[in-house]
Amino acid sequence: MSNNKLIIFDTTLRDGEQSPGASMTRDEKLRIARALERMRVDVIEAGFAAASPGDFEAIKAIAETVKESTVCSLARASEKDIRAAGEAIRPAARGRIHTFIATSPIHMEKKLRMSPDQVVEAAVRAVRLAREYTDDVEFSAEDAVRSEMDFLVRIFDAVIQAGAKTINVPDTVGYALPDQWAARFRELIERVPNSDKVVWSTHCHNDLGMAVANSLAAVMAGARQVECTINGLGERAGNASLEEVVMAVRTRRDAFQIETGIDTTQLVPTSKLVSSITGYPVQPNKAIVGANAFAHESGIHQDGVLKHRETYEIMRAEDVGWTTNKLTLGKLSGRNAFRTRLQELGVELESEEALNAAFARFKELADKKREIYDEDLQALVTGVGEEAVETLRLISLKVCSETGETPHAQVVLSVDGEERHAESVGGGPVDAVFKGIESIVQSGSALTLYSVNNITSGTDAQGEVTVRVEKDGRIVNGQGADTDIVIASAKAYLNALNRLRQPEQRQHPQLGDV
Repeated sequence: MSNNKLIIFDTTLRDGEQSPGASMTRDEKLRIARALERMRVDVIEAGFAAASPGDFEAIKAIAETVKESTVCSLARASEKDIRAAGEAIRPAARGRIHTFIATSPIHMEKKLRMSPDQVVEAAVRAVRLAREYTDDVEFSAEDAVRSEMDFLVRIFDAVIQAGAKTINVPDTVGYALPDQWAARFRELIERVPNSDKVVWSTHCHNDLGMAVANSLAAVMAGARQVECTINGLGERAGNASLEEVVMAVRTRRDAFQIETGIDTTQLVPTSKLVSSITGYPVQPNKAIVGANAFAHESGIHQDGVLKHRETYEIMRAEDVGWTTNKLTLGKLSGRNAFRTRLQELGVELESEEALNAAFARFKELADKKREIYDEDLQALVTGVGEEAVETLRLISLKVCSETGETPHAQVVLSVDGEERHAESVGGGPVDAVFKGIESIVQSGSALTLYSVNNITSGTDAQGEVTVRVEKDGRIVNGQGADTDIVIASAKAYLNALNRLRQPEQRQHPQLGDV
């Protein structure tokens, strides 16, 4: 591999999914994987095959679908994990197993309860077993940031001899500082035998807000793979943001003198897709993909940009995928035009029933909203295909909200096919609706998040509501979209309660982390 190429390793579907409530269905993972492939991501870490049968099947489906990107599964340094990962990636045109074990004194002693010798033996055994399934094996030393340098040199030497092709050095707890992280990479590359025979990778968490800075410092010190996520999604404070890493390298070619293979025009569409599916909104001032990333409020800035764009813009908005909302369809548009536009957006519905459900939603929206944009279509297909397990359904809703009066709601639901009615009051119309729904369903869950975002501009825009509910340690997200924000809220709450009622298909994916 050329030393001028930076490999982009996306772990949105694995590490990103470890965000509370961000667990994705198989179909949702496939949609994101297709978007990552269109973006020309080098490696897609599709999940943790040993986490559950659901995760295994999702990785396998992605391996069967994705042809251009390498499909990777994470695995602890255990035979069970590695065999699950190997079987999951077997259909892939290019497959990788990413195995890891903790190497810091605190992790080895308190978590693993293993001696350093045992950890090295387990790592070597894991890499050799992974090589039975693929030649593309990556090894990570979990909590490398707090590991002793001599031990890292020892274990990396051993796994390289065992056949590892990529060595990942993770800042698992987001503790590193850029200059120290760069120094650690330089020393490892200098001291580890055969360091020039492998790709050095960095995986940084954002607990101190420095994941991107640390990742780029590692690149400056010789790393040629960055592990990152769309929108910086991830547990705790998240991971290094893919879009920020990619655009920093592209914009500052003078400093990095390397290239990625990423199609940057796909950054914004993919960001919106991930946000829609996970329910994690992108803050307006987020670099690259935030709504205000290329907005200029100051008169001085506006004047400068009008005279010469580069006075205040170091990137072009269109280069990262920002375009004017594209009017696509109207109420007279047919099923074929609808299907074609979805395909152009990278949305592939797997059955005629799913297409019919999405088309019905489209027609309902077209009766309420004169202009329908690509963002509306993306929202329409979120959750399509889940209706087969929808045991709670909104039949009708009436809300009264008047100045000086307590808001009042009348709710009619279908619960397992039986019509149920409720009346309730609340601090606001949405609160009244939620209390009415809960009085019928009696889920016993706690609402931990309520978020509203407009999908497009204008007073007739759809509002997209995300709710997060928790019960007995299980966390799920629900989403709903409608031109009426109260109805959207009811849809989102019912969507979450429907998911909560389904058997949990997977454990929380935080079985281990790098």
